[in-house]
Amino acid sequence: MRRKTLRLYLLVASLCLLGVAVGLALFAFQSRIVYFFSPSDIATDRPAAGRVVRLGGLVEAGSVERSGDGSTIHFKVTDLTNTVAVTFRGVLPDLFRESQGVVVEGAYGSDGNFTATEVLAKHDEKYMPPEVAKALKESGRWQEGENGQPIADPSGGAKPAGASSGGSNP
Repeated sequence: MRRKTLRLYLLVASLCLLGVAVGLALFAFQSRIVYFFSPSDIATDRPAAGRVVRLGGLVEAGSVERSGDGSTIHFKVTDLTNTVAVTFRGVLPDLFRESQGVVVEGAYGSDGNFTATEVLAKHDEKYMPPEVAKALKESGRWQEGENGQPIADPSGGAKPAGASSGGSNP
């Protein structure tokens, strides 16, 4: 065999091994990937039962209900267009409250109910997960102020589009 042919075979073998390694790595990561959905995304294309996803939006005002056992909480997550009912069993973060941003991680059960295993609440007034902000902008319910921050209403939530700001931004 000539040296040029040997080098070509080594190069092809190396590329094949690299391809197999990348394929195995992607296959291993596939089970750990958690996709983000807004309530509107779920309304159009619900994930398969048992598939762990993240759902983000605002906690709908008046939707938080605690069951008799004290550890099960039912609430609704909305992007002001669509709403998803969520059940969570455990301790909620201290900053969890109605009309505030939230990201929940969980899955739909075979019964069609979304059960959260983790609830993440925003950590200050200006923080909102980028995916939630994007979903609110796409739904036309987001009014931007300076620096891309939402214009807050007196209750602390973002004002829907078309609402007057009433003067200067807080």
